[in-house]
Amino acid sequence: MVVIGMLLVLTGALSAAYLYTGIGDRASVVMVTRDVPVGSPIDASDVATTQVDAGQGVTLVPGRQLQQVVGRVAAVDLRKGTLLAPSQVTTALSPRTGQQVVPIALRASQLPARGLAPGDQVLVIATPGQQGESPATAAGGDQLTQDTAATVDQVSSADAEGSVRVDLVVDARVGPAIAKQASTGRLAVVVTSRGPR
Repeated sequence: MVVIGMLLVLTGALSAAYLYTGIGDRASVVMVTRDVPVGSPIDASDVATTQVDAGQGVTLVPGRQLQQVVGRVAAVDLRKGTLLAPSQVTTALSPRTGQQVVPIALRASQLPARGLAPGDQVLVIATPGQQGESPATAAGGDQLTQDTAATVDQVSSADAEGSVRVDLVVDARVGPAIAKQASTGRLAVVVTSRGPR
């Protein structure tokens, strides 16, 4: 009985030490408490602090910066219960000065298997017609003559026909040409880098 009692005491001491060490390695970070759509200002009720393991290898917003997050804009859709990364918030709504938001429709076969998400960097490419002719010249002389960099702003759910609307943030000088090219259906996107998930 004495030996059993000593083992129980030793086990309890080791458990307490383990718990104390685990608590010491935890850090305060910012967590999303309500869904925030992309482009919406972040309210004080949308975020809070929580404790996580300090060595998880992911860059997160420290809890001490909670008040700095309030008033900023969601750069992507923020989901309740997720931890907030610095790249998921911004100080400005899109489009900024010198930019335009251009909606394009893409079929499922034109999308990557993983789909597109806000923050993804893409190239917009004019594709040839069905008989191999060069990309159509849009009315007014605007023509998408070269691959153009863009940032995915928002992505809709697929409609009844399987098409997905993608809002792209582009340089204002090429916005009209991309819109006119998109109206012909002769347009594709290539992902160059993934945004924050």
